[in-house]
Amino acid sequence: MIRALAWRNIWRQPRRTILTVLGIALPVMFLIFNFSLRTATNVAMQTNSLRIFDGFAQVQPKGYLRDPDFRKTISQPEKMATALRGIDGISAAAPRLATFAVLANGSRSYGASVIGVDPAREHAVSTLAATVHVGRFLKVSDSNAAVIGDGLARNLKLAVGDRVTLLGTAYDGSTAADVLRVVGIFHSGADSFDRETLELPLARAQATFGYGDRANTIAIAGPTLAGVEDAIPAAALLAARYGVVVENWQALEPSLYDSFVFDSIVSTMVYSAIVVVVVFIILNTLLMSVLERTREFGVILALGMRSPLVGLVVWLELLLLTLVGIGLGIILGGGLILWLGHQGIALPGGEKMLAQLGLPQRVYPALTLLSVFATPGAILLAVCVAGLVPYLHVQRLQAVFAATGA
Repeated sequence: MIRALAWRNIWRQPRRTILTVLGIALPVMFLIFNFSLRTATNVAMQTNSLRIFDGFAQVQPKGYLRDPDFRKTISQPEKMATALRGIDGISAAAPRLATFAVLANGSRSYGASVIGVDPAREHAVSTLAATVHVGRFLKVSDSNAAVIGDGLARNLKLAVGDRVTLLGTAYDGSTAADVLRVVGIFHSGADSFDRETLELPLARAQATFGYGDRANTIAIAGPTLAGVEDAIPAAALLAARYGVVVENWQALEPSLYDSFVFDSIVSTMVYSAIVVVVVFIILNTLLMSVLERTREFGVILALGMRSPLVGLVVWLELLLLTLVGIGLGIILGGGLILWLGHQGIALPGGEKMLAQLGLPQRVYPALTLLSVFATPGAILLAVCVAGLVPYLHVQRLQAVFAATGA
């Protein structure tokens, strides 16, 4: 009976009720859409940025992340990589050998990061091969081939087919030297990486620098970033048996992680402000309705209805009004996301800027329980608390004075 009475009361002024419902539904629709779009954008940025080179996680020798000393190595990396690929959530694991060397082309020389990769495994953990815009990426059959970043190619005046001389320090401290032929030039979009990176076959790097079958890192990837994160505890147990550790993406890319934390803080502040505005709109509407019905409440109290029940009716009116608005907002926002999730949203901006941000040309927002119920739930909770204001106002009414309008 109380619910039926509250429902009837909110439709006594249908125009005001409809405007209020729309005032709730439209912000809810915006919040749901914005939450889904931001989540999809962040996931795309994370995935694309990490897949360029780092992978979703890495196995490293202890202390290697803070001090990447070339003497810190992983023994039997292929055996461990095979074991990692057997963990649920991990579909790829590729050993790498990373060191530093001076590259020379005639009179030009430049310090660079030299990375040995397994051409058969690397494509599963890195999308760098897809960024090669001149020439090709490494093949399993390559012996003395190398691919370099376009920034490094410009600094050394190198083109596909040219030879580059490499001079560095071997694992035992002796001098390591080699001559490689450039077969491809890549452009990852990360200027610093493109300016200082050369990749060559892992076997050639191990032979040139005297590492035997050792490696420095094992890059890990999987169907999803979340799946790899869930698999990290199991991977860490496996790594411990080999005397190494697993570093997650937050440790590998702290600046990227900090940017997402900052984005979350700013978004939370914006969402909170919108929630507060919506709550005040609803509360203002109901308070106006309560003030208009003061005499009515006085008569009801005089007839013997207890003030807590009258206050409960008012509180239910506020709750029902909010639920209708939130329900409509969820329907509108959910429908929009489902449609755009199929069509995709083209992001404005040049390809270079998007590549630097780790973003694709098109983002596909996804409808999740969190995106649907997070902000609407916050609005509903805030309204339930704010509803105490009209409830307490009705509680304080005295039948004689309210009925006479005094």
